[in-house]
Amino acid sequence: ELRSLLGRYHVNGAPVEIVHAPDVVRMNEQPTEVFRRKDSSVRVAMRMIKDGTGDAVVSTGNTGAVMAAGLADLGRLPGVSRPAIACLVPSEHGGTLLLDVGANPVCKTHNLMEFAVMGSVYMESVINKTQPRVALLSIGEEPSKGTELTVSTHRALSALPLNFVGNIEGRDILSGRADVVVCDGFVGNIMLKFAESLQGFLTNAVRRQISRNYFSHFGAILMGPFLRRMKRTFDYAEYGGAPLLGLEGVCMICHGSSSPKAIKNAIWSAATGAAHHVNQNIVEALALYRPAMEGAGANGKD
Repeated sequence: ELRSLLGRYHVNGAPVEIVHAPDVVRMNEQPTEVFRRKDSSVRVAMRMIKDGTGDAVVSTGNTGAVMAAGLADLGRLPGVSRPAIACLVPSEHGGTLLLDVGANPVCKTHNLMEFAVMGSVYMESVINKTQPRVALLSIGEEPSKGTELTVSTHRALSALPLNFVGNIEGRDILSGRADVVVCDGFVGNIMLKFAESLQGFLTNAVRRQISRNYFSHFGAILMGPFLRRMKRTFDYAEYGGAPLLGLEGVCMICHGSSSPKAIKNAIWSAATGAAHHVNQNIVEALALYRPAMEGAGANGKD
């Protein structure tokens, strides 16, 4: 099937190797059942990373299946209790990395501390952000506000040699008050889905206003370059995919409806992460911070 598609789009000469996978994972299938019964492209790709024939995985498939295959075939990095899905969201100062956005709906303090370290290392290694500002997502800036988890995590993160800027609220993410925002996967997934809806909402709102009269049409023509820049700002394709941090291999998870631009950017991010040894940097950072993490009481095991 893939060879015929390469021929149809006249890219047979591209430096691409096709590795056969006999099974297909459907989006409505349970990841655990898929893992037991199917030898899909996701599992084939993970095994290629493990045996050294590949450097990174980029997948637009079932997120749960990617997570399950990654844990089974690659395993976790030393010092990581749970991998996290991170996502770059637009902000006034470029992009803000939000994690976890769905892998771990229920977390403990030591999970969030590991997320903070992994997110900080990713922003330094892949996005080239020096001393990234790390924040904890809560319902108020005060250290005493929030759930028991956020209060204990604020106290623990304050003890780490990270550039921790304290608590921020949801309204502060787009303003760019932090480069890395840490939360549990339940809150993070809700934030992500809301952020993804912004582009469509703003596009439709602008179209409704433009269609009202001729003056609006004329103004839209003059503002064309600005409107196109605004659209790019909220376009998920500009950010490619979401890195799955904490696995023994570089992995990017993409939308099933990803555009060619999104796939291109996801491949670029995955290649950059592999070339800049992001996983090795995460392991080294966690080992360096481990005494402080344990001193903060974050030495629990799941």
